[in-house]
Amino acid sequence: MTSLAAPTRVRVRAPGKINVYLSVGALQDDGYHDVATAYQAVSLYEDVTAEPADDFSVRFTGPIDTSAVPTDGSNLAIRAARLVAEAAGHRGGVRLTIDKQVPVAGGMGGGSADAAATLLACDTLWGTALGRDELLRLAARLGADVPFAFAGGTAVGTGRGDELSPALAKGEFHWVLALSDSGLSTPAVYRALDEHRERYRADIRPAPTTPVVEANVLQALRAGDPDLLADCLHNDLQAPAMRLQPALATTLEVGEKAGALAGLVSGSGPTVAFLVADRDAALELQVELSAAGLVALRATGPVHGARVVH
Repeated sequence: MTSLAAPTRVRVRAPGKINVYLSVGALQDDGYHDVATAYQAVSLYEDVTAEPADDFSVRFTGPIDTSAVPTDGSNLAIRAARLVAEAAGHRGGVRLTIDKQVPVAGGMGGGSADAAATLLACDTLWGTALGRDELLRLAARLGADVPFAFAGGTAVGTGRGDELSPALAKGEFHWVLALSDSGLSTPAVYRALDEHRERYRADIRPAPTTPVVEANVLQALRAGDPDLLADCLHNDLQAPAMRLQPALATTLEVGEKAGALAGLVSGSGPTVAFLVADRDAALELQVELSAAGLVALRATGPVHGARVVH
């Protein structure tokens, strides 16, 4: 039942993410892969404003090019709003305005953050009070990264990435993100990984049957030690992403020569995340990357998940 005290406008903020570790299992019969990943939510946010309407619509603001993002019923935020309405028996729609700060198709979960923020925004706007557990269940129906965008912090994701276990992370990690002019399709990157494994299966390590996050990754996060974490950053999707977008190799080389502790492609790419020692090092690296003609942003993690901010 919809509460009579429900607000007329709600704004919810949800974070982008970096996969500091990502192990991808073999291709399964259903076309998917099991993964094991260590997520960290970072201070690059999507803000979703929800207002009552008779139907469902979405528009975008902010500095990110959204020309390739659909605004029809296939949009992930609209799908999230419809799920809340269906689950709560709410009649009516919502007008969504999304201020985008996370790159589109950049491997940082911007669309997932939109969906997570929309779930909470609609639940709050309509006064449906579905509760955190139900919203997380709906999040898992929308995509593997959506539950983490809802939860935030640092977590280990298994299964499709949506089975979350909170992970302890001490202190604050500093990142510099090098953006790309064009995005990468997540399915295309996974296909490239499968093709590479099939072509070179006699020469490379086989896909793990049950992917796991290595213990040293969790130890580095618990210690809050960027040097330790830099030594164990890993992403199985990095090599196929680099084959699809060879310029990523140059970006990684530029960042590491300019003082980053380590760099890796985030998720399916093509955003490259560089880990640095502290805030001053982040500023210096941002300047160096900008001088090399790259668009670079600073971020810290871990940060909170989806929450109402207005």
